[in-house]
Amino acid sequence: MNASILVVEDEEKLAQAIALYLRNAGFSVEIALDGQTALEAFARRPFDLIVLDLMLPKVDGWEVCHRIRKDSDVPIIMLTARVGEPARVQGLELGADDYLEKPFSLRELVARIHAVLRRAGKKAQSVVRAGDLYIDLEKHEVFVRERRVELTASEFALLAFMAQHPGRVFTRLQLLDAMRGSTTETLERAVDSHIKNLRKKIERNPQEPEYIQTVYGVGYRFRDRTL
Repeated sequence: MNASILVVEDEEKLAQAIALYLRNAGFSVEIALDGQTALEAFARRPFDLIVLDLMLPKVDGWEVCHRIRKDSDVPIIMLTARVGEPARVQGLELGADDYLEKPFSLRELVARIHAVLRRAGKKAQSVVRAGDLYIDLEKHEVFVRERRVELTASEFALLAFMAQHPGRVFTRLQLLDAMRGSTTETLERAVDSHIKNLRKKIERNPQEPEYIQTVYGVGYRFRDRTL
């Protein structure tokens, strides 16, 4: 799945130019023209990286970065017309991963995005993406088609475990162990109930599941539609 990027820039022509260049480079892009819209977009759906201008209306880039960093370690590249070491240091101290001063080349921006994403990818996996399904393993949040889905603790444990091992077939007993359950016959049948509920919540058509598939006589497997 293509990395998703939120471009936060109040100069609309520049924002559109950045978005077009990034889309041509293979990224999925959403634009926010002010800080408040950026915060609302970030609360609505997850992103892999944020390109953040500092001089924004409504809520400035410093405050946007500060609020996002309270809850997320999503990579942030700051853009600004300000020059000098103090501004760069302030941005990095707020939690920015990189810094570009205007004017900049779009080619350099893409190169820096790739570098930041590579560094972020070396960290322990905290999210799982599969098609239009997004699982945040740290926050215990699940989004389907950009909408948050409420799961029970058992449902989340089951989905997270299977999604981290796409294509692998698990027996009901193995799935129970992943949920830290016992291996009684009664609880084994409970796996089927959890699977049924999960399908209702994440599948377009629970009768023809795209993600959680039954392997008759064995158990279940998670299918990543992007593979």
